[in-house]
Order: sequence, then structure tokens, then C-alpha cells
Amino acid sequence: MQGLLLWGGWLLATSCLVGATGSCRHRCCPGRNNVCWAPSARRAHCYCDSYCQRTGDCCQDYHATCRRAAVGCSVGPWGPWSGCSSPCGVGSRARSRQVTVPPRHGGEPCPDLKQRRGCLGEHPTCGTTKEVAKILPKSFSWDFRDPWRRAGLPLLEEPSGSPLPSYCGYFRLTQVGPPCRGQGWSRRLHRDKQVCVECWGDVSHHRAHCTGHGLQGARTFWVAASVVGCQGSWVQEGLQEGCVCSPPALIFV
Repeated sequence: MQGLLLWGGWLLATSCLVGATGSCRHRCCPGRNNVCWAPSARRAHCYCDSYCQRTGDCCQDYHATCRRAAVGCSVGPWGPWSGCSSPCGVGSRARSRQVTVPPRHGGEPCPDLKQRRGCLGEHPTCGTTKEVAKILPKSFSWDFRDPWRRAGLPLLEEPSGSPLPSYCGYFRLTQVGPPCRGQGWSRRLHRDKQVCVECWGDVSHHRAHCTGHGLQGARTFWVAASVVGCQGSWVQEGLQEGCVCSPPALIFV
């Protein structure tokens, strides 16, 4: 009888000891996981995540239970770098790779799947974003040999049958300076308004495009040729060949 009592006491003590030390059975977790724990001795916790190897608080059976069945993450090769996010100026490129084998049973977590690095956009038309447009109402006179000589004299509209402009540019005004409020035609310029500007070819510089028409989607700058201090910025929304702007139209000078 006494032997049976001793045997029963030993079994009870053994079961309490196993429960006190904690077990990772069915608890293996990859990476760092604060909820991946088991009860340990003295009401403390032991852990079954792979990070416990660094912190030294793994459960006693972690290596036997988790590491033998662990499968680390595997990834494929890096893909190609993307194009520069900015056509002109500072931007970024990105590339990525895919997971081929996900981690299991507390295996090594996956490394970074995306990379990014800086770049400098050098589109062939980037030079146009540095140009400043000079504009006037279409009803004003301008002379290719001396664009400023008679810039303030209003003339009649072009007669019917005259050749079409080279192209029209559509711009969204993003900034308009206070001096623009002092003249009749420039008072029509205000922020968020779309304006149409005709280009009749930059004959004075023997170029097919007008100075300052910018690059689509890029913010560039303009000045009003006949209004001192009137200037601002706009964003080109598109160009159209051989068109005529609806009144009130502007022209490049």
C-alpha cells in the first residue's frame, strides 16, 4: 500500500513538473510573436517563437519540437528595377521579389521583398521645364523681330482665313501673383483656372515649339509680358496640334 502511494506521488510530481516547464507542442511560431508562449514554472512564460533564441526564454522542448520541423523562408531572384518615378529631377526606382517557400513551424522569416533607390529623371524634354513662358492676350500685337516693341497695343483679332497656330497648350494655373489684379486682361487669371495658349512657332529662335510650354504634369512658370510683376506658375495638361483657343485666348511671345 505504501508503495502504491509513493508511486502515485511520483507520477503527480512528474506531471506537475512537465506542466510547469511548458511545452511548445502545437505552438511553434516564426519571427517574434509575444502571444506564442506556454506556461512555465513559477507562473512565468516561456516562448515558442524563433525570436526566443535571441532573448533566451525558449521553452525547454523548443529545439526538439520546433527546430526539427522548421522550414525557413525562401525567395526568388530580384526583378528588374522600375523606371524613374520622376521624368525630370529627383525620383526613385523600385524592384521586388517573390516568396517561393513560406516559413513554417518557426522557420526563419522572409527577408525584405522590396527595395528602393534614388534616381534622377533625364527625359529629353526636361529642358523645357526650366523655361519661363511669356504670355499675352491673343488680341495684342507682337513682332518676331522685337517681341516687346508694341506689346501694349491692342489690335483686332486675326482675319478669317489666316493660318492656324502650330499648336495650343492647355494649362492649369497653380499660382497667380497679386500684381496681375491691376490690368483688365490679367484679372481673368486666377488659381485653378484652365487657360489655353496658342503657339505660332518660335520664329525668333528658329524653334518649332514656343518657349515655356513645359512638360505635361510638371509645374513651370510664366510671366505676363505687358503687366509689370504679374507672374505665376501652371501645370501643362496637354498640347493639341493645329487648333484655335476659344476666347479669351492667350499667346506665347
